[in-house]
Amino acid sequence: MAVGYGPALSLLALTLLGALSFGARSANPVQLDEGAKSQPLVYTLDLLLPVGGLGQRTAWWWSNDSIQGLAYLLIASGWVLTTAVIAGVTRTLQKKN
Repeated sequence: MAVGYGPALSLLALTLLGALSFGARSANPVQLDEGAKSQPLVYTLDLLLPVGGLGQRTAWWWSNDSIQGLAYLLIASGWVLTTAVIAGVTRTLQKKN
């Protein structure tokens, strides 16, 4: 399971970074007066987790280039780290059988 801890801790650290960064700035709604309220933690999880959707990613955008860049970084990191966590968990479960 040691292989799964590094990526899992990285996901946790990126979740904290994203929630703090997105919470410190104002998001722009894609459509005025429609959609879910901006929630920085849920927005971050929506970017990091490559499966499903929490409704935040498609409802908000950022006019600040560095924050928008962080959003893209979280999407790419989420794919890589989630795959690593799943591989680590799968490996651990196969060893127990």
